[in-house]
Amino acid sequence: MKRSDLAFLFPGQGSQSVGMLQALAQVYPQVEETFVQASEVLDLNLWELVREGPSELLNQTVNTQPAMLAAGVATWRIWRDKTETLPNWLAGHSLGEYTALVCAGSMHFEDAVKVVAERGRLMQTAVSPGEGAMAAILGLEDSQVVALCQQISKPDSVVAAANFNAPGQVVIAGHAGAVQIACDQAKALGARRAVILPVSVPSHCVLMKPAADKLKLILESISIQSPNIPVVHNVDVSTHSSPEVIRSLLVEQLYSPVRWSEGIRFMGDQGVGVFVECGPGKVLAGLNKRILKNKQILPVYDPGSLDKALEELDG
Repeated sequence: MKRSDLAFLFPGQGSQSVGMLQALAQVYPQVEETFVQASEVLDLNLWELVREGPSELLNQTVNTQPAMLAAGVATWRIWRDKTETLPNWLAGHSLGEYTALVCAGSMHFEDAVKVVAERGRLMQTAVSPGEGAMAAILGLEDSQVVALCQQISKPDSVVAAANFNAPGQVVIAGHAGAVQIACDQAKALGARRAVILPVSVPSHCVLMKPAADKLKLILESISIQSPNIPVVHNVDVSTHSSPEVIRSLLVEQLYSPVRWSEGIRFMGDQGVGVFVECGPGKVLAGLNKRILKNKQILPVYDPGSLDKALEELDG
């Protein structure tokens, strides 16, 4: 039974940690089963990596992406087994959009594992080590950050808004030097904080265009169906049923900003009153509280939080 006022959200990179979903895995075999399925595609023991680390290896984007995909899908599979209550909307932050598409029946899980691992590899190799950077700018309006980046950016020294995460929280990406200049100038404009993030890949900016061109070929090699549940896309804050449009949006997503705040507000405008964050980290729950203060957000990441969400939604 679909609830028109319910949306499920799937986290992306940055929500991973060694030991994630351990408590769920002790109760629900679906967690390990899902990770084993992903491991067979990758020829890598992903469950062992998530369980035991080291974190340096888990945090490599080529491993983070399939790990977070598996974590979200495993949590969704448990939900499906526990209740007939289903959301009317799905969305995922960056990589999480692939998780949303798998859960919507638009992509086969094994295909998505293959694609996101390759997506990670392509992103990692798109820029030389130290060439790119990302930074979080806190306390400025979105429009101020966009204008600042446009002033600084040059063809050979690019910086742009990459994630519109919540009011007063924008992540920028580009060449390391330009990102640092933008941080310095953001502070001069009155930003509360402007901090370089510990990531090696400048995601969601034009530096990812070469990676996106190669990703297009990989996406063309897999089957994509029309989703059973509408997925709100990061690029255009819209839902789509055409597999070709979905494919092109996933390519575009790699070098375009994640319009997360707009996506959450869009679902709120469609009547969504309850959001469930499906997977580890509680990052999206934190953002949601700042985007739509009067809407309920239920993170699901362990048996207790799962039971709480089921109780709230099933009574």
